[in-house]
Formats: sequence, structure tokens, C-alpha cells
Amino acid sequence: MTSAATSRYEVPHERSDIASAPHQRGDGAVEIGFARRGGLSVVSHLYQRNPCRAEFPHAEAGEPALTMLLNTAGGLTGGDRISIQVSADAASAATVTGAAAEKIYRSLGTDCSVTAELDVADGAWLEWLPQETILFAGSRLHRAITARVADTGRLLAAETLVFGRIARGERWTGGLLAERWRIERGGALAWFDAMRLDEGAIDRPAGFGGAEAFATALYIGADAARHLELARTATNAASCRAGATLVNGLLLARFFGAAVATRTALAAYVGALRQAAAGLAPRPPRIWNV
Repeated sequence: MTSAATSRYEVPHERSDIASAPHQRGDGAVEIGFARRGGLSVVSHLYQRNPCRAEFPHAEAGEPALTMLLNTAGGLTGGDRISIQVSADAASAATVTGAAAEKIYRSLGTDCSVTAELDVADGAWLEWLPQETILFAGSRLHRAITARVADTGRLLAAETLVFGRIARGERWTGGLLAERWRIERGGALAWFDAMRLDEGAIDRPAGFGGAEAFATALYIGADAARHLELARTATNAASCRAGATLVNGLLLARFFGAAVATRTALAAYVGALRQAAAGLAPRPPRIWNV
């Protein structure tokens, strides 16, 4: 029997950790490519493997091509892994979001892994705006986000972490979070950030001081410095703790505090920035409100 590979993921393989694990583990992947054709941004490449799925709702007039990512397993736990690749070719424009919050369930001891790679070509606009990631008590997550942005490409990216199922009074305890961001601009490293949290870290005064949620928003583009005043005005007006700065031409904002206040502040910030930078509607994807 022969097989044809349609993706770098689509190769015969066997994960030793899956084979030896007492429970079946997820090993999902999704690749999405966008290109500019006939004056429109369209999907030029798609590959997906369970439990990852992508849906393509009609974008509203004047908005970039829209993609919603889904995890058909309903969440991740120890031993699961997901790989995501998104590329925006020259002059294309796209928004990638999540159909729902990603849930990281309690682990029996092993870690789950999420990697996202974002490539933005010259003249392209890409928005990476998933909904929040909820860390259940006892969850263990390794997440790595890498973005490669060409000199005239632009990327607006945001990620939110919620420390527990807040509505039911649960706090994230007894787990592990290891998160890494790597941003390259024009082939050179522009920003690298790594964070590792274990039990108790979010309650320490020198850490997150009891915050329920934490959000990071990045904007990479030649015009990033022009939006620093807007960013600082928005963060100063936030109903949670927030701040913004410029690092190597990258506009960075962070928010933390009560879960609802953090989400609200991030949504307002994302809306204001996408309108100022790209003339788009002053709001995040509508699915955030569902």
C-alpha cells in the first residue's frame, strides 16, 4: 500500500507516548494558507487532522477573510498536542479566531502541547485572535507561539489565559503553564518572551497578585510606533491592570485582573487598534460575543 503526503504532518508516524499511554491522546494539526486572488483574500491551502477543524464563515463587507478554529475533542489534557500553521501571502488579509474558549483539563501527570506558527508576507495583514484559554485546576500546558513577519507585513495577535473556572469558584492550582512567544521581523529576532508558572504563582504579590486572567496583545508593523499613544490611552482607561510599550518596533500591551474586566479591556483595545491601523470595524470578531 502506498500513500501520498499532502502536508508535512501527513507522514506515517507513531507516537510512543500515545502507544504506551493508558488513554488515547489527541494529535491534531491544522494548516491554513491565504492568498490574494481577483481582488479578494481566499484560502489557498488547507490541511486538518482530528481533533482540529477550520470553518470559514462569510466575512462582513470590508472585513478580512474569516476563519474559525475548532477542537472537536472539546478540550485538551495531558499528552494531547495540537499544531497550528497560518500563512498570509503577499497583499492578503485574514482573521483567525476560535469558535469557543479552549479548555485545558486536569492532567494525570503529563503535559499537553500547543504550537502556533504564523507567517505574514509583505503587504499582508493577519489577525490571530483566538478566544481565551481556560486552565482547569491541575492542568499542565506547554504553548509556543512563533510569528515571522516580513518587512511590510502586519500582524495583530492576542492571547488570553483564564486561571480556573471562575464562574464556579474554581482556581487554577496544582498545574503547570509554560508559554513562549518568538517574534521575527524581516528575518531578525524582534522579541522573545518566556513564562513559567506553577502552583501558587498567580497569587504571589510579585507575580500576578491573585489575577483571574492575563492577556497579551501584540502589533507588528512599520507603523507600530504611531499607535503607542492610542495603546497607552486604552490601557490607562482599562478596568483592569494594564500597560503598553514599544519594543524593537513591536507594540506590546498586557492586561490582567478579573476575568470579565480583562476580556472587556482586551476587546476594546483590539477594536481600537484594528480600526486605527487597518480601517477595520472597531471590535474583535463577533464570535467573541457568542
